[in-house]
Amino acid sequence: MSDHLSKQFDLELEHIRSRILQMGGLVERQLVAAIEAFSSGSLETMEQVIDSDSEVNAHEVGIDEECTLLIARRQPTARDLRLVMAVSRIVTDLERSGDKAAKIANMSRKLQRAGRQRIPRLSDIHHCGRLATDMLQGALDALARMDVDAAQQVIGADKALDEAFNAILRQLITYMLEDPRTITEALDIIWIAKAIERVGDHATNIAENVIYIVSGVDVRHTGAARKKAVEA
Repeated sequence: MSDHLSKQFDLELEHIRSRILQMGGLVERQLVAAIEAFSSGSLETMEQVIDSDSEVNAHEVGIDEECTLLIARRQPTARDLRLVMAVSRIVTDLERSGDKAAKIANMSRKLQRAGRQRIPRLSDIHHCGRLATDMLQGALDALARMDVDAAQQVIGADKALDEAFNAILRQLITYMLEDPRTITEALDIIWIAKAIERVGDHATNIAENVIYIVSGVDVRHTGAARKKAVEA
């Protein structure tokens, strides 16, 4: 690839990365709003989160089209192709995180419309949501700065989120055992907590792809990045 084409490729790639960060910011706001709506019971906020999912989907389609055109026009090889493929995976994880935020809002709306509230709106859900939001924010920051150390910190944070989810699960099981009338409500809250936990998994995937882009090392499913994150 000539210097001119190389510079053009870099500019196009930077534009795609800018769009990804814009999409990530939208998903992050979705998640924060969904968790706040669960706590406050604001149907208006829940509806806004659900409606904004179409905007996230539009970002995914647009960025995927840009990646496809970039490959067709520039025919990147080796490192450059690796970069474009990793970017495409990151977009998918962001879109799925947006889906989870919409699911949180949907389940919260279901709970609110049911009217009966035998289980207090758990503060642990808010804590869990904060952990997931921090992970997503950290992954996007690592992508913006192409920072391997920041990516490893995100991966290391996943353990705390898993522990928070398990604590919520134990708490809700206790409610169900003590009062069978809470079962339906508790199951809905479990789905909300699980959606939050899955956002953490998607943030981890993004962080792993940042490591792949920067170092060329694929740490998915190997535990290498997690091990290093724990040791750091």
